[in-house]
Amino acid sequence: MKRCVGFLTLLVFFFPVTAFAGALFGVVHDEHGQPVDKAGITLHIGGKEYAGVGRAVAAYATSENGSFYIELPADAPAGAPIGITAAKSGFQPRSVMLAAAPASDGAPLFAGKIALKHAAGPAFYIAAAILMFVYALIVFEWVHRTLAALLGAVAMLLVSYTAGTFNPDYFILSFGDAIHAVDFNVVFLLLGMMIIVGIMRETGVFEWLAYQSFRVSRGSVFRLAAILIVVTAVTSAFLDNVTTMLLMTPVTIDIALVLGISPVALLMPEIMASNIGGTATLIGDPPNIMIGSYAGLTFNDFMMNLTPAIAVMTALLIVMMQRAYRHEYQAAKVTDFAALEQRLKKECAIRDPRLLAMSLLTLAVVIFFFFIHGMLHMEPSIAALGGAAFLLLAAKEDVVKYLEKDVEWSTLVFFIMLFIIIGGCERAGLIQLVADWVLGVAGGSALAAIMLVLVVSAVTSAVIDNIPYTATMLPVVGYLTVNLPELHGSPILWWALALGACLGGNATIVGASANVVTTGLSEKAGHPISFMYFLKIGLPVTVMSIAVSAVWLLILRG
Repeated sequence: MKRCVGFLTLLVFFFPVTAFAGALFGVVHDEHGQPVDKAGITLHIGGKEYAGVGRAVAAYATSENGSFYIELPADAPAGAPIGITAAKSGFQPRSVMLAAAPASDGAPLFAGKIALKHAAGPAFYIAAAILMFVYALIVFEWVHRTLAALLGAVAMLLVSYTAGTFNPDYFILSFGDAIHAVDFNVVFLLLGMMIIVGIMRETGVFEWLAYQSFRVSRGSVFRLAAILIVVTAVTSAFLDNVTTMLLMTPVTIDIALVLGISPVALLMPEIMASNIGGTATLIGDPPNIMIGSYAGLTFNDFMMNLTPAIAVMTALLIVMMQRAYRHEYQAAKVTDFAALEQRLKKECAIRDPRLLAMSLLTLAVVIFFFFIHGMLHMEPSIAALGGAAFLLLAAKEDVVKYLEKDVEWSTLVFFIMLFIIIGGCERAGLIQLVADWVLGVAGGSALAAIMLVLVVSAVTSAVIDNIPYTATMLPVVGYLTVNLPELHGSPILWWALALGACLGGNATIVGASANVVTTGLSEKAGHPISFMYFLKIGLPVTVMSIAVSAVWLLILRG
């Protein structure tokens, strides 16, 4: 025993240890400034790895916002230099050296911001393969799009919890990451509005609107299509695109059936108009809300810089749609307008005035909250769910009936699974690869940067949800805006991002939420819209919109 005590005394004499409660903190982010959570932090104190306080090195990890705070072990050598290595699967490890360990009575040492660069590992390629496989299933219609998205989401999770358990390089995303990737505001907004629209249908108001629209058009299907395009575009500028189409789709289907034409001939122009009109204002489309918040742009900024171009696109859309569907419009049977008007007036009467009054009042309150939800810091889905709950109570009907009849559960499941897939692609660095490419190719040319942001945003938003893409591009565009000498802080790159991200959604059936919702309702009514058919109509409209956008951006640049 005495020998052991003597040996320990000699160790302390030759290797002095100062007891202290020092600590250090810092932040880990990716190359675009986005926080990296669950990154492992390894300490190197005095030239060797140090776990400290009896904990394994793996116990040190960043939180959800990318930050870390580590209490240094009490037996660490005083004044010894500290090294930190941040590492995470899918990223290249990064090490930094600090001057020395903090004193026992000093403030925590700031380790700085540690930037990790994405690395294309196995998880990257697997996520890319799954994404392409899912879109192949949807494009060629081998299975229903909901099943395709479900297969893709499950595949990412299965790979993560099988191969990823034994080798972190194969880990794409965790179950918690998958839940976090789902935008439940979108899901609940859809759910609430589907219930509200379903209850309103019981009152006969949509048939009445069909009659009014037909009466105003005086029997001209060409005029009717133009009216519906303008109404949809204007409404989408002040309401969410999905909400607009949830309200317009039942009316349009009723009108088309009365005229004896396929509802698709009126629904497709409305979908295009919804995505175009939603680009005009700050609140018209989620990417605009994100851009306005990040860049400090106001409602008036969007109106002044985007609305003129949107007006031109809407006029051109009317011409394009009337050419595309001229045969369908000419085939409409309207031989005796007066007699048909009288018949529709009788058949399309309001069936439940009391419920209609409650529905309209509820809808007005919901829309009002949509306008002010930013001031209240409230998600719009809360207003939609509140309105749905009130109407379910006021309708005094079987709740299960409305949930089974009016809620498009396949559409909601599709959104949830698609969010998980895109979340996995984000985690694996696939979306960031696009952002890196834009940043590298643009170089020092402002004109190249503007056109690249516009075109790449349109192409990317045609195949993936524009919300995660926009979130990824925000720091890239912010960096270009500040560092490109020709721009001098001009917001023109923000307009390029808004136009590309919003208008690119018209190209494919999965390019925008409104597309998925409307085609789901059309399919339920017995008029399915295939991926290839949507592409045939939507791609020319997208090309036209991006061409107009390019000219308008050149005008704004002067």
